[in-house]
Amino acid sequence: MAAEKNKAILKKGNAAIAAGDNEGFLSFCTDDTEWTFVGDKILKGKEAVRQWMAAEYVEPPTNTVVTLIAENDFLTALGYLTMKDKDGQEAHYEYCDIWRFRDDKIVELKAFVVKIETK
Repeated sequence: MAAEKNKAILKKGNAAIAAGDNEGFLSFCTDDTEWTFVGDKILKGKEAVRQWMAAEYVEPPTNTVVTLIAENDFLTALGYLTMKDKDGQEAHYEYCDIWRFRDDKIVELKAFVVKIETK
């Protein structure tokens, strides 16, 4: 049951981001959430994530989730992401996010994100 609930939480969170509602997304995170962007940076705490989102999401990204795999407190999302930088240039990424939940909130993210070229 937790697996389906976690999928629903992430889908609501992604919808909030798509609508430009970062705070709506953050309402699904614990205060001590920790996000690891493998090979890049680690964000510790909701405030660090808030600041990162404000800087990175110049406008809401386009996120296409291709696959969700859930088991117990873990949810893996595979997909594609398009984001604009501060100069309005689009960048395209493929990702694998591994989310961990605690008490129906996101407590941890381990993100494997690779910039890709589109055709």
